[in-house]
Amino acid sequence: MNDLAGPQVAILIPHFRTLQLTQLCLRSLRKYTNLARIQVIVIDNGSKDASTDYLRRLSWITLIEREPVPGESVAQAHSRALDLGMTRVVAAYVISMHTDTVVISPGWLDYLLEQIGTDQQVAGVGSWKLEFKPWYRRAAKRLESTWLAMSATCRKRLGQQGAGGSDDKARYLRSHCALYRSDLLRRLALSFDEDEVAGKVLHEKLVQQGFTMKFLDIHGLARHVRHINHATMVLNPGIAGRKTGSEAERRRVRRELERLDYRNILQDASLDDV
Repeated sequence: MNDLAGPQVAILIPHFRTLQLTQLCLRSLRKYTNLARIQVIVIDNGSKDASTDYLRRLSWITLIEREPVPGESVAQAHSRALDLGMTRVVAAYVISMHTDTVVISPGWLDYLLEQIGTDQQVAGVGSWKLEFKPWYRRAAKRLESTWLAMSATCRKRLGQQGAGGSDDKARYLRSHCALYRSDLLRRLALSFDEDEVAGKVLHEKLVQQGFTMKFLDIHGLARHVRHINHATMVLNPGIAGRKTGSEAERRRVRRELERLDYRNILQDASLDDV
């Protein structure tokens, strides 16, 4: 429970079109979260379509309409939207979230807050990737990771060079659902926009400063939120790449949406109201 006056956590959600996906994200958030505990800040990157009109009607969010910079990449627009949203944060914690992230449990916020805990050296918690896959694909991935790690160890013992295994230094808390201490980010003047994907350099700088960035167990986190990987791009032909714009990717996104019973949430327009 939140005994403090004002929101406990600010949630920053960069947005660009994909109306139904945005409705699913926000309605799932509304369905499973006490609004008194959160400050929801949606940063629209110049959509200028029906999704912008929808966001303007929501009284329980703070909407920032950002004008895109000519020539900026999708990644830059996303990072700069997060930085703009940070200027409006008043809560002690801040979460970066994607519009293709769906909340599925009423305990999701408490779960994240419990993970960051009271140790001030833990600056952020989240995951590297958050993809829900069938058990046989997860098992195959674990076998692959184990094999690569064993191969890397053998090469090291033999004095050979080469990539292999998992490299924690290359991982960072991905912005689909990452929780940070907002006062710490402000005190250290850290930014999401560092000419890299959102959160990568921020993560590295916090580690260099001696702080801990905690990677959560993917299966534990997936009990509370799901990330429909690349759904924003898959469903938006204007920014989809060759792979993310393929029919196979569209089928994958549709399957994941069906598993989340998304139709019932989309049909519940009462979740738009306070």
